[in-house]
Amino acid sequence: MCGVMVNRLVQIVIFSGISLLVAPHVLAESAIAETKRKTNNDQYSLTTEILHINDIEQPATTVDEWIAQIDQSQVQVTGVQVIATDVGLEITLETSEPLETPTTSIVGNALIADIPNAVLALPDNNVFQQVNPVEGIALVSVTTLPNNRVRVVITGVDAPPTANLSVAPSGLVLAVPRTEAAEDEIQIVVTGQQQEGYVVDNAATATRTDTPLRDIPQSIQVVPQQVLEEQQIIRVRDALRNVSGIGEGNSFGNSRETYVIRGFFTTDVLRNGFLERSNFRAFRETANLERVEILKGPASVLYGNLEPGGIVNLVTKVPLAEPRYSFELQAGSFGTIRPSIDLTGPLNTDRTLRYRLNAAYERSDDFRDFDQDIERIFVAPVLSWQVSDRTDLIFELEYLRDERPFDRGIIAFGDGIADIPFDRILGEPDDVVRLEEFSAALRLNHQLDENWTLRNGVRFFTTDNSFRFARVDTLDEATGELTRSDWSDNESSFWNYALQTSIQGQFSTGALEHTLLVGVDLFRLTDTFDNRSSIEPIEPPPPINIFAPEYGLGDRPSRDDLTDIFRFEDKIDNLGIYLQDQITVTNSLKFLLGGRFDIINQNSSFNGEESEQQEQAFTPRLGIVYQPLEPLSLYASFSQSFTPNSGTTVEGDLLSPERGTQYEVGMRGELFDGRLTANLAAYNLTKRNIAVTDPNNIDFSIAIGEQRSRGIELDVIGEISPGWNIIASYAHTDAEVTEDGGSSLEGNQLADVPRNAASLWTSYEIQRGDLQGLGFGVGLFFAGDRSGNLENDYEIPSYVRTDASIFYRRDSWRAAINFKNIFDVDYIQNAGFGRTSNPGAPFTVLGSIAVEF
Repeated sequence: MCGVMVNRLVQIVIFSGISLLVAPHVLAESAIAETKRKTNNDQYSLTTEILHINDIEQPATTVDEWIAQIDQSQVQVTGVQVIATDVGLEITLETSEPLETPTTSIVGNALIADIPNAVLALPDNNVFQQVNPVEGIALVSVTTLPNNRVRVVITGVDAPPTANLSVAPSGLVLAVPRTEAAEDEIQIVVTGQQQEGYVVDNAATATRTDTPLRDIPQSIQVVPQQVLEEQQIIRVRDALRNVSGIGEGNSFGNSRETYVIRGFFTTDVLRNGFLERSNFRAFRETANLERVEILKGPASVLYGNLEPGGIVNLVTKVPLAEPRYSFELQAGSFGTIRPSIDLTGPLNTDRTLRYRLNAAYERSDDFRDFDQDIERIFVAPVLSWQVSDRTDLIFELEYLRDERPFDRGIIAFGDGIADIPFDRILGEPDDVVRLEEFSAALRLNHQLDENWTLRNGVRFFTTDNSFRFARVDTLDEATGELTRSDWSDNESSFWNYALQTSIQGQFSTGALEHTLLVGVDLFRLTDTFDNRSSIEPIEPPPPINIFAPEYGLGDRPSRDDLTDIFRFEDKIDNLGIYLQDQITVTNSLKFLLGGRFDIINQNSSFNGEESEQQEQAFTPRLGIVYQPLEPLSLYASFSQSFTPNSGTTVEGDLLSPERGTQYEVGMRGELFDGRLTANLAAYNLTKRNIAVTDPNNIDFSIAIGEQRSRGIELDVIGEISPGWNIIASYAHTDAEVTEDGGSSLEGNQLADVPRNAASLWTSYEIQRGDLQGLGFGVGLFFAGDRSGNLENDYEIPSYVRTDASIFYRRDSWRAAINFKNIFDVDYIQNAGFGRTSNPGAPFTVLGSIAVEF
């Protein structure tokens, strides 16, 4: 028995090597242009046949046999018949053996059926088309797609058709329009968003409308579901490594995710287009994410007061009409264990009421030398109700509880990083942060007629946080003694309330075609921050030697024994009215015009001292797209941002609002018949009246004048050949302080912004044969030298991190092993408070096994 197993293993190793060399070239010959997909509306269903062990074809023992098996693994469609019948239309695909059950979707007026493991082998041509076969049907087409698929597209004149699908031993029959399904028929049902692979053609973040990326005059990138899955991403910050011009900022003791986009720090994130604003919140959860969209540059024209660098929009999964149940278990280094579920399906017989439930539990030891664990619970139920063919409702809830060590990281030494182990802590082992979050959202979409749509949404989000830590202070580099100024115990609460109403319409004025969007936003943020610290007669934490630390020498006082150093309360009300017009002059020339008027009222209280201010602002955006060739878009844009300052001076006064202005030019190209896209952008972005930490009073802020960021960015994503995918980026960023009243900060580089950064992830999955479903991935992530703080008194060194993965999927099962930081490189992930920085994780292994049925 052992000998047979060893022989089988040798065969797999040999043939997997041959597959990696030969398969891309063999499969590329059968690939033709794939029909454009409108991803936000694409939907699908999937029925999986149970594979019995006796049905498995035995592996080849020679290369000739192996090649023969590859050729025989695809079912050939040798004929297509389109016949008008008494009840409509009958489409027959003729084959010599049964076809697999297709995946179906609806795009516009087209019903699409994708058949796996099949190729067209027609006598005259490998593309079949018939125009206007019967009344109400504009086109029937049958084509071959990459990855050994055959696509049938039935396009209706006024609406997408319906059909019954009958599987027969000698082919496939689609009957249009739909009749009563017989027992052996499989009814085509639209069930949800179609898996989109690496390329996403449309996104809503940039325009709040479902717009092709090629028509957007601003840099926008999408990290799709397949990348999240292949890289086993459980933190949003790891997804953003794949995108140019974005990195992680000060994580406040490694307790939250913040971002530096085009040189500028931000804590703001969108979730399904709703703003989540909180200075202190847990790491965003990925268990219910469909994809991540990143719009770079000012987005205030649509979303109100935002930082000018850009915005991250987390797009979550929606309920499906066809039952699907997925279970996954991830486990790996540092005691990591993470089970998760994804359950969805209908709740009534006509499938108009649907649900989805995503949940995850995570527990792990931190790679840093702490005693306590990381523990995390996440639950996200969703209900959708298709009230009528024109109206639908979506109700979403999310709950998250997160507890982990509070960790300022390691300290700077001279103009670099202290030469100490990267797992050494400089606080106390019982420093901790606890966060609890809850959100609820209701979205209503109503189609007034075929051209006009009304959208309404309301969302509530709250987070309660507590932080307990020993505050690090100054380092004596001669002795290695690090003083710690006080015991700190902070509590904060944030509440966000958002209301969105918009109407979108399409119309023409002469030769011009318009997509008009008019909307009103109401947003309220309230937050409280209660900081308690130890002062005399309470003894501060004793100093710690960074080279020979001793912990637990001081007595940590209870919260009730600490003095209320300051209490801060803030309330911001924001009313915004916006208008946007996407104008198509010709097929190759398009304009984007938009403007927003904001009224912001801000009331703050600092240790009982009240202050208030009202601000009004108009923020425009102008853009032009020119497409000299269908796969090439050239664009230019001008945009501005506006946001109130949450910082206060040492006197307790609010700082004046910040403003940003960006000029951007770029080009977006589509290669390999749209399977691969590249976006090249150049920009100049300025931000004025910025709040930073007061160097003389670290709990307060000052306005330092103006900062400028300019650079060049390149993003590439897509499918090079069937099964071979790539996502890559490069950014050159020059971000500096340009005006500060003549202070020493002028000319300094902005913190945590590498001048050069790049990423590459590529994967290949074997498409057919005995090893079909086996895949490999490798990634490189580079960040150049960067300043650790605004004073530029120490530098964070560059690094290259190498990742890899092996995965295998067959039928409803998927297993994977990911290796992160393979060469165990010591690197700094982000700069922190003062002269502290957070190190990245060492060599890490994360395995997973998932089943879906």
